[in-house]
Amino acid sequence: MAKITLVDDDENIVTSVSLALESHGHEVKAYYDGAAGLAALENEPPDLAILDVKMPRMDGMEVLRRLRRTSDMPVIILTSKDEEIDEILGFNLGADDYMHKPFSQRLLIERVKAVLRRAGIEGEEPATAAGAAGEAGKALKRGKLTLDPARHDCLWDGKPVKLTVTEFLLLQSLAQRPGFVKSRDNLMDAAYDDQVYVDDRTIDSHIKRMRKKFREVDNEFDAIETLYGVGYRYREA
Repeated sequence: MAKITLVDDDENIVTSVSLALESHGHEVKAYYDGAAGLAALENEPPDLAILDVKMPRMDGMEVLRRLRRTSDMPVIILTSKDEEIDEILGFNLGADDYMHKPFSQRLLIERVKAVLRRAGIEGEEPATAAGAAGEAGKALKRGKLTLDPARHDCLWDGKPVKLTVTEFLLLQSLAQRPGFVKSRDNLMDAAYDDQVYVDDRTIDSHIKRMRKKFREVDNEFDAIETLYGVGYRYREA
C-alpha cells in the first residue's frame, strides 16, 4: 500500500516493526544508522519515514533536520518514553507524529494509517486528506496565499513554501474561514485522525514552525494570529 523507510539501530525493533508493516501490505526498507538512512531517504524517497531518535553516526533529529531542507515527506519519530524534549524538538523540526517506546505494534499501525491518510496516500478516505471542507482538489486563494491540496502546493505571493502534511492541513483549516477563530481542539480535529491524541503544545509547535517558513519568503508575514487562551485565526490582508 505504501513505501516506508524505517531507520532504527535496534535489530529487534526493526524486525518486529517491518513484519507488522509488511503484514498490512506495506513495502519496508530498513537502515540501522542515521547517515545511511538519510542517504536512502534522499535517493529513494518513500511515502513515509519512521526515525528513531538515538542512533549511531547521526541521530534521528539531525536526519529530520536535514531532510526538511528539501522534503516534506511524512515522518514519524520514535522516542524514549520520558524524553519529552525529543517530542517537542521533533515537532519543531517538522515531524508529523511521534511514538514513545515501548509501543504496541497495533498502535504503530494505526498511527501509520492516520499519517498516510492525512497525506492522501492511503485511499480509504481521500476527502479527509484533501480538506475538511469537502472541496478536495480545489485550489484555495486568500490574499497572497494559494493552497492547492491536489498537488500539496503552497505559495505565498507567488513564492513556494514547503509545508509538511500536518502544517498544510492546519493552514488549510485556518484559511478556509478568514477572521474566524479556531481553537486548538478544532485544529487537532482538522489535522489529526480521531485515534491520535496530541496536546496543545503540538499545535503551537506546528504553528511556530509554519510562521518561520513563511517569514523566510516574507519577513513581514503576519497572517496567522494568536489569540492567547483561545486559539488561532487567519487574517486575510
